[in-house]
Amino acid sequence: MSPSNLTTVQADVLNTVMPLVAAIVTSFRLYCRARQGHLWIDDLWATFAMLFILTLLIVNWIYMEAYEKYPQGTRVALYYMLIELFPAVVWCSRISILLTVVRLTAPGTLRKILIRTTMVFVILWAVLSAQVLWTCEDEPDWKTEPRPQCDFGKNVAIAQIITDVFGDTVLILAPFRLIYKVRLTKAQKIRILAIFSTSAITTVVSLVHAYYILSNEGLKEAMAAAVETSVSLIVANLNVVVAFFLRMSAKDDTPSPVPWQSSPVITIGSLPIRRHRFNDPLATTTIGIDTTTIRLTNLPEACPSALKSDNTDEISLNNIEGKQGGGELWGA
Repeated sequence: MSPSNLTTVQADVLNTVMPLVAAIVTSFRLYCRARQGHLWIDDLWATFAMLFILTLLIVNWIYMEAYEKYPQGTRVALYYMLIELFPAVVWCSRISILLTVVRLTAPGTLRKILIRTTMVFVILWAVLSAQVLWTCEDEPDWKTEPRPQCDFGKNVAIAQIITDVFGDTVLILAPFRLIYKVRLTKAQKIRILAIFSTSAITTVVSLVHAYYILSNEGLKEAMAAAVETSVSLIVANLNVVVAFFLRMSAKDDTPSPVPWQSSPVITIGSLPIRRHRFNDPLATTTIGIDTTTIRLTNLPEACPSALKSDNTDEISLNNIEGKQGGGELWGA
């Protein structure tokens, strides 16, 4: 197998495996949200990105493997679909991340700014999509090649670098003010910010993709595009997927209840109930846990059943010999 053929095989594997992994992660994200009943607009945009990347996978396979079966006009159309699906996946993923921050943000000025920034993302997506079209139409000679591929040139690469850096910077900075106001431990804040900061990975991959555009390396450019779209979608799902596994880990770490053992008297005082609220920004839910004060009291054996009617509303468990071997429950 020649080095060129080896590179082609690697490109085929990469262009197939990466989008499938991204689609599987997105499906898991949607399953988690649907199971919890927390589906929202950010999940809708993640769904759009998943549909676009699956379509990109199919079109790319036809373009790379079965293009010889189609007339030249169909080949050109397939290539146009490829270059339009690429920014669709990337920007839908970014919009999904930004809307996740929006859903975590309380109504106010910051939320309005984030919503307007979402509109800016949509405009940037439209501009980039239009730019590649008019660039390719200005030099139509590529349409006669056996495998049509347009030379985007320097302007497209520069525009993609600027918009990618801007978009990912917004996604990294957007949650900072939100996390600052939430009562979490330092470790929890670092963890959440680290998850949102993974958008920087997309920036690195996009810079590599822009380099190959400038170098006009067709096969490597296609491989970089597949990696960028897949990484963008995977990063968009990390906040939900990581939150799921953190909840699972928390459940596993919960100590098992100690087996009940009989004692002369156990008095449970239901003092005014304190309701603690634990915020989980990643899961976008608020969990309330009622806690009561438990007080153990040893009373003389001759003490009658203590039924309290005062404000403490106490419940006494009296251990009576000969009944069920452990005690009888008396409720006040």
